[in-house]
Amino acid sequence: MSEHALLAIDAVLLIILLTTAIAIARQRNLFAAAMMTGLFSLTLACLFVLLDAMDVAFTEAAVGAGISTVLMLSALALTEYRDHPTSRGQHTLALLLCFAVGGLLMFAASEWPALGAPDTPVHQHPITAHYLEQSQQEIDLPNVVTSVLSSYRGYDTLGEVTVVFTAGLAVLILLLGVRRDNHEEDDA
Repeated sequence: MSEHALLAIDAVLLIILLTTAIAIARQRNLFAAAMMTGLFSLTLACLFVLLDAMDVAFTEAAVGAGISTVLMLSALALTEYRDHPTSRGQHTLALLLCFAVGGLLMFAASEWPALGAPDTPVHQHPITAHYLEQSQQEIDLPNVVTSVLSSYRGYDTLGEVTVVFTAGLAVLILLLGVRRDNHEEDDA
């Protein structure tokens, strides 16, 4: 695919991301906002695919669009809908805070090296060359990313899986507790 076509696809996906983010922020219906966050995550996963980061895209699609949307909808089912109007001053303060944080993030991002630049610290570190050259022989996996995540950084990956598993158990315990409370109220 040509560079111009990829740039056009990137631009369209960026417009979809920005439009979705604005729609989420302006949305009054919590159900619609939860569904739009799933759309946002799927669009972001598409961007990761274009950046050749399939592992990150898969994780974003599974966790961001899948699990997070289900958890938000589950939480929404347990909440009551009460609208608390906000004052114009609160809106102004929130807008100023968003612009300030956005400006700080843009300033910080301007100091980043160019995407894929070969002279960045991550590409200059000796361990990078070791991973690229020796992972096939040491781990016997054809994909370097898989070998790094599953073996070289296995403890990190295990820690991440443990965090997700613990969060899932916590949600399950909370949902079981709510169901138990509802059954006790029905019996009374």
